[in-house]
Amino acid sequence: MTFSVNYVQRDGGGACLRLAGELDLSTAPELAAVIDRLTATGETRVLLDLTDLTFCDSTGMAVFVRGDNRAAADGGWLRLTGAHGRVERVLRVTGLADVLRYEPESVDPALRSAS
Repeated sequence: MTFSVNYVQRDGGGACLRLAGELDLSTAPELAAVIDRLTATGETRVLLDLTDLTFCDSTGMAVFVRGDNRAAADGGWLRLTGAHGRVERVLRVTGLADVLRYEPESVDPALRSAS
């Protein structure tokens, strides 16, 4: 399966990236490059919609953490929403669901306090 990243401007400000397919060693650099471009242009609030992401390995998880660290350095954050199945399980098992404030019940966890 192929991997894609689609940019969507959010109403409340910030960017939403909709991920689809498999995020792994071969596709993680693509997501990292998109996040780097966003943060380089001053975007500090990034929401990743994982609804259509079918697989994510440790390389993909590392991109999430790196993106959050980069956004946090400028006073922002990276948040996750929409994960299900294996992707949600990996987020929970690794503890990243807590670190990146993932909330499956929320349509947009970024609307909660970023502190």
